[in-house]
Amino acid sequence: MTRRTLDRRSFVRTTAALGVTTALAGCGGSSGGDGSDGSDGSSGGDGSDGGDGSDGDSGGQEFLSEEPDYGGFLDDANNYEQTADMTDSDSVTVEVGAGDGLAFGPAAVAVSSGTTVTWEWTGEGGDHNVSGSDGNFESETVGEEGHTFEHTFEESGTHTYACTPHEAVGMKGAIHVE
Repeated sequence: MTRRTLDRRSFVRTTAALGVTTALAGCGGSSGGDGSDGSDGSSGGDGSDGGDGSDGDSGGQEFLSEEPDYGGFLDDANNYEQTADMTDSDSVTVEVGAGDGLAFGPAAVAVSSGTTVTWEWTGEGGDHNVSGSDGNFESETVGEEGHTFEHTFEESGTHTYACTPHEAVGMKGAIHVE
């Protein structure tokens, strides 16, 4: 019998593959309604209100009318559909470990210069951190629910970030400062 040791690269590759498989497992499922009761089959359980979004009502969330150019950074990001418009807020909270535990919620946020963004851990998905792609900010890696990290964004532009342990499985986000 041959015994193999698991090196770091193999471990990360295997963990990433399992994470992607787990994340994709829910993609093919139904929302619980099949329309047989006369409904359209949507339950709204995906965070939508069952509408097509054309009226701008997304459960109270406003979005930018024109998406910033993230240079492809968010193309494979979990939980990213549009940029939440929070430019009228002095402080903004982003969940760490949102959705299936491997996402930021919301993944992309627009804020005004001088806004403090607070990342708050949900306790889901294991240990996470928040690490700016440009190295301007980085939290410690923790998994404790309620843990927070904050950064005030003074300079306009786009600031991308990721959870270092889970970046390979799409745990990425962006703050667009106007």
